[in-house]
Amino acid sequence: MKEKLRSFMIGRYGFDDFSKFLMGIALILCVLDLFVNSIFLSSWFFVLILYIYFRMFSRNCSKRYQENLKFLKFKNKIGAKLDSQKWIMKQRQTHHIYRCPTCGQKIRIPKGKGRICITCPKCKTEFTKTS
Repeated sequence: MKEKLRSFMIGRYGFDDFSKFLMGIALILCVLDLFVNSIFLSSWFFVLILYIYFRMFSRNCSKRYQENLKFLKFKNKIGAKLDSQKWIMKQRQTHHIYRCPTCGQKIRIPKGKGRICITCPKCKTEFTKTS
């Protein structure tokens, strides 16, 4: 039986990160449907499951690979933004982060220094802020 499945899947795309993401959304829709009992949620659940199976058994591997690459680029872009926001929130515990009024450059100043004159390293504009 295992050999038959293995030989059937030769030349087919299989399960990738985009399929995992779609499976997670389908699972969320299924759980929501248990509480809400909506035809709309049920139909979207089945459409997602059918699309996942279509992707898994597809012989057009290059097209599925391109879809997965688009998803991974989008996922990495969102992850980078979340990581930068996480870093900024961590830095706010010990530093103030100001923007230069001229060029918009972010400048990190330690807290507790009182009223100080800040010079932008990019455009050399000076402005005064409280630390």
